[in-house]
Amino acid sequence: MPFVTINVLKGKSDAYRKAIADEVNAAVIETLDFPADDRYQVIHECADQDLEFQSRNQDRVMMHLVMRSGKPDQAKKAFYARVVEALGRNPGIAPGNVLITISENHDIDWSFEDGIAQFCPD
Repeated sequence: MPFVTINVLKGKSDAYRKAIADEVNAAVIETLDFPADDRYQVIHECADQDLEFQSRNQDRVMMHLVMRSGKPDQAKKAFYARVVEALGRNPGIAPGNVLITISENHDIDWSFEDGIAQFCPD
Protein backbone atom coordinates (compact mmCIF):
# COMPACT_ATOMS: atom_id res chain seq x y z
CA MET A 1 0.00 0.00 0.00
CA PRO A 2 2.75 2.47 -0.40
CA PHE A 3 2.03 5.34 -2.75
CA VAL A 4 4.73 4.95 -5.40
CA THR A 5 5.87 7.69 -7.76
CA ILE A 6 8.11 6.49 -10.58
CA ASN A 7 10.01 8.90 -12.83
CA VAL A 8 11.26 7.66 -16.20
CA LEU A 9 12.65 9.29 -19.31
CA LYS A 10 10.09 10.54 -21.79
CA GLY A 11 9.42 8.45 -24.87
CA LYS A 12 9.58 5.01 -23.26
CA SER A 13 7.12 2.41 -24.52
CA ASP A 14 4.01 1.28 -22.69
CA ALA A 15 5.68 -2.12 -22.23
CA TYR A 16 8.77 -0.50 -20.65
CA ARG A 17 6.67 1.53 -18.19
CA LYS A 18 4.49 -1.47 -17.37
CA ALA A 19 7.56 -3.64 -16.74
CA ILE A 20 8.87 -1.12 -14.23
CA ALA A 21 5.49 -0.73 -12.54
CA ASP A 22 4.95 -4.49 -12.33
CA GLU A 23 8.44 -5.21 -11.00
CA VAL A 24 8.22 -2.49 -8.36
CA ASN A 25 4.80 -3.77 -7.29
CA ALA A 26 6.11 -7.34 -7.06
CA ALA A 27 8.99 -6.13 -4.88
CA VAL A 28 6.57 -4.24 -2.61
CA ILE A 29 4.52 -7.40 -2.11
CA GLU A 30 7.48 -9.76 -1.68
CA THR A 31 9.75 -7.70 0.56
CA LEU A 32 7.58 -5.16 2.36
CA ASP A 33 4.67 -7.53 3.03
CA PHE A 34 1.86 -5.49 1.52
CA PRO A 35 -1.31 -7.11 0.12
CA ALA A 36 -1.27 -7.94 -3.59
CA ASP A 37 -4.35 -5.81 -4.31
CA ASP A 38 -2.94 -2.61 -2.75
CA ARG A 39 -1.41 -0.96 -5.81
CA TYR A 40 -1.07 2.82 -5.91
CA GLN A 41 1.41 3.99 -8.54
CA VAL A 42 1.95 7.08 -10.65
CA ILE A 43 4.47 7.14 -13.49
CA HIS A 44 5.84 10.48 -14.66
CA GLU A 45 7.69 10.85 -17.94
CA CYS A 46 10.48 13.42 -17.83
CA ALA A 47 12.56 15.02 -20.55
CA ASP A 48 16.22 14.05 -20.34
CA GLN A 49 17.23 17.42 -18.88
CA ASP A 50 14.45 17.18 -16.27
CA LEU A 51 15.56 13.87 -14.75
CA GLU A 52 18.92 14.83 -13.25
CA PHE A 53 20.81 12.03 -11.58
CA GLN A 54 24.37 13.24 -10.92
CA SER A 55 26.49 12.44 -13.96
CA ARG A 56 24.34 9.60 -15.25
CA ASN A 57 23.02 10.37 -18.70
CA GLN A 58 21.86 6.95 -19.83
CA ASP A 59 18.62 5.17 -19.04
CA ARG A 60 17.64 5.93 -15.44
CA VAL A 61 14.73 5.72 -13.03
CA MET A 62 13.97 7.61 -9.84
CA MET A 63 11.21 6.44 -7.53
CA HIS A 64 9.76 7.53 -4.23
CA LEU A 65 7.55 5.51 -1.91
CA VAL A 66 5.36 7.00 0.80
CA MET A 67 4.13 4.46 3.33
CA ARG A 68 3.06 4.09 6.93
CA SER A 69 5.95 3.86 9.35
CA GLY A 70 7.03 0.61 10.89
CA LYS A 71 8.70 -1.52 8.23
CA PRO A 72 12.06 -2.86 9.46
CA ASP A 73 15.32 -1.73 7.89
CA GLN A 74 16.01 -5.25 6.60
CA ALA A 75 12.74 -5.24 4.64
CA LYS A 76 13.65 -1.91 3.05
CA LYS A 77 17.11 -3.17 2.13
CA ALA A 78 15.57 -6.29 0.61
CA PHE A 79 13.18 -4.06 -1.37
CA TYR A 80 16.04 -1.97 -2.78
CA ALA A 81 17.96 -5.08 -3.81
CA ARG A 82 14.92 -6.78 -5.32
CA VAL A 83 13.99 -3.69 -7.38
CA VAL A 84 17.43 -3.16 -8.93
CA GLU A 85 17.82 -6.86 -9.67
CA ALA A 86 14.40 -7.00 -11.33
CA LEU A 87 14.79 -3.79 -13.32
CA GLY A 88 18.20 -4.98 -14.52
CA ARG A 89 16.50 -8.04 -15.94
CA ASN A 90 13.40 -6.28 -17.28
CA PRO A 91 13.49 -3.69 -18.84
CA GLY A 92 17.31 -3.69 -18.61
CA ILE A 93 18.22 -0.72 -16.40
CA ALA A 94 21.67 -0.83 -14.78
CA PRO A 95 21.49 -1.03 -10.96
CA GLY A 96 23.57 2.15 -10.66
CA ASN A 97 20.88 4.04 -12.56
CA VAL A 98 18.04 3.33 -10.11
CA LEU A 99 17.40 5.79 -7.28
CA ILE A 100 14.89 4.81 -4.58
CA THR A 101 13.70 6.88 -1.63
CA ILE A 102 11.17 6.02 1.06
CA SER A 103 9.27 8.42 3.31
CA GLU A 104 7.16 7.18 6.18
CA ASN A 105 4.14 8.75 7.78
CA HIS A 106 1.35 7.92 10.24
CA ASP A 107 -2.08 6.32 10.07
CA ILE A 108 -3.83 9.70 10.13
CA ASP A 109 -1.99 10.75 6.97
CA TRP A 110 -4.03 8.48 4.67
CA SER A 111 -7.48 8.84 3.13
CA PHE A 112 -8.21 6.40 0.32
CA GLU A 113 -11.73 7.60 -0.40
CA ASP A 114 -14.72 9.50 0.90
CA GLY A 115 -12.59 11.97 2.91
CA ILE A 116 -12.19 9.42 5.70
CA ALA A 117 -8.98 8.44 7.50
CA GLN A 118 -9.55 4.69 7.11
CA PHE A 119 -6.71 3.72 9.45
CA CYS A 120 -8.06 5.96 12.25
CA PRO A 121 -11.68 5.05 12.91
CA ASP A 122 -13.59 7.26 15.32
